[in-house]
Amino acid sequence: MALNLSSTCCFNGLRQQRRKKVERGGFIRAVASEEFTTLKAAEEEKDKVKLGGSDLKVTRLGIGAWSWGDTSYWNNFDWDDRKMKAAKAAFDTSVDYGITFFDTAEVYGSRLSFGAISSETLLGRFISERKKKNPEVDVAVATKFAALPWRLGRASVLSALKDSLSRLGLSSVELYQLHWPGLWGNEGYIDGLGDAVEQGLVKAVGVSNYSEKRLRDAYKQLQKRGIPLASNQVNYSLIYRLPEQNGVKAACDELGVSLIAYSPIAQGSLTGKYTPENPPTGPRGRIYTPEFLTKLQPLINRIKEIGQNYNKTPTQVVLNWLIAQENVIPIPGAKNAEQAKEFGGALGWRLTGEEVDELRSLASETKPVIGFPVEKL
Repeated sequence: MALNLSSTCCFNGLRQQRRKKVERGGFIRAVASEEFTTLKAAEEEKDKVKLGGSDLKVTRLGIGAWSWGDTSYWNNFDWDDRKMKAAKAAFDTSVDYGITFFDTAEVYGSRLSFGAISSETLLGRFISERKKKNPEVDVAVATKFAALPWRLGRASVLSALKDSLSRLGLSSVELYQLHWPGLWGNEGYIDGLGDAVEQGLVKAVGVSNYSEKRLRDAYKQLQKRGIPLASNQVNYSLIYRLPEQNGVKAACDELGVSLIAYSPIAQGSLTGKYTPENPPTGPRGRIYTPEFLTKLQPLINRIKEIGQNYNKTPTQVVLNWLIAQENVIPIPGAKNAEQAKEFGGALGWRLTGEEVDELRSLASETKPVIGFPVEKL
């Protein structure tokens, strides 16, 4: 009997010791997990930049969602379930690689632009689905107001913004931008941006396709209300450097306005994917013609050579070139997970000053492509 009691006591003692080890181990794992989460958050914060003079911080590279749901310019005029799943994978992979800044617009994929499904609707759906799995995920959304001729005054901006929020399924967005200058009524639009900030519907406001003069005017108008103009989103790439030539880049740097670069890989022409024998299809084929791609090859070859030195792709090199210009946030469009993953590889390293200058010099020998017409409004 004594032996049984002793055995029982021994067993209970071992069980208690084991429980303490398990609890202690669980505590250690919990602390380690918490420390990892804190370190990860700190690392992600370090990789973010302030958007102009606002308090908003975004990743150094964003993702453009122009192609999501679009059937007028992208996707060979067709949208199906396979492409939607690919876009969803692009979103999730971007977040996995620490890219959490997404740019969309009310016209992307909309019926107004002959699209299949609103890009805003898709982005909102992707965010909602991701948050169900990872509630702590922090995504920064930028969308844009279409300055259509029949839209007048500041109220039209607020009305359009609320419609965008409804499609996104959000109560507010991080950045709201005027997509292009209006033919008239621009002062009212700028007032609408200020109203959106004051009503807590947005954290920051910006413009897009604005010339130097329009940029300065918008900056001054918002400044009177104590609201910073956070950004100007323009067409900017190694082979389309109009912002450097028309004073927009210099004005952004002077005023502390972030330059968000759309079409930063020149709609795929700088990736090395397209050749004179294999030009892009659809509307892009009329811009990036076999003749243009033939003249582009020396630059593409040098981009590839530089990339090999860093074990980087041409896409990653040209995106890094833009980041090296300082005060520039490229937003390449990701249609699938592979592209999103590749974009992530543009971060965490830097071209030398000599390489940056050499690529600009080589690119200067290439005739510029056609830009977005509203840039000249």
